[in-house]
Amino acid sequence: MTPANAARSRGSAQNRRSLRRRKEPVATRQTLGLRERKKARLRQQIIETAIKLFRKQGYENTRIDDIVNILEISQPTFFRYFPSKDAVLRDIGKRGFACIVEHFKSELSHEADTSARLRRLYRAMAREVEADRPLWQAVVLSGAMDPVRSPEMREPEGVAVGLLREILAQGQRRGEITRVFPVLHLSEFMEGLYQTVVRQWVVDLTGPHKLGERVDSAVEFFLRGVQP
Repeated sequence: MTPANAARSRGSAQNRRSLRRRKEPVATRQTLGLRERKKARLRQQIIETAIKLFRKQGYENTRIDDIVNILEISQPTFFRYFPSKDAVLRDIGKRGFACIVEHFKSELSHEADTSARLRRLYRAMAREVEADRPLWQAVVLSGAMDPVRSPEMREPEGVAVGLLREILAQGQRRGEITRVFPVLHLSEFMEGLYQTVVRQWVVDLTGPHKLGERVDSAVEFFLRGVQP
């Protein structure tokens, strides 16, 4: 082989190796992407299966064994995604706050007076809870959305309450809400009313009643108290 041919051969080999090196990261990224999608899909399946069981047989009567048997996975696999059954509910709680945030954002995107906004907002939230009582009973009883018992809920709750404060602040600027009390206190009072009514409803502390009617009464009570 002539020196020129040898040089071309070495150059071709180097080019092939360089081409392989350029291709490898793409393949690796594709493999990692597929692996992450599979993990995300299994995580979602665990959540959906748990929700179905919580609705059907109650949170207390649902075991991790029930979840893994339906999905045909092992307990160690389950624990790679969630450290406990409560952790599944906390994930559901985060979704609950995300849904609440969307309701608040929707109201802020439409022109309406504060009374109309709050009535429509809490009525919509009550309908969603009322339509899925077994699941929300599990969420409430476990404290999955309680920022005191579940510190990871503090941030999503803070986002939701921040939007409620904005609705009330706009109401104050338009002269629809009293300025005697700061928005911080007003938002805490309204949220406390709503959460108390929901908790009493899911566990029947005050006897059978319709959640929507109780929430409507709580909102009207609040609105009368904050008139300027």
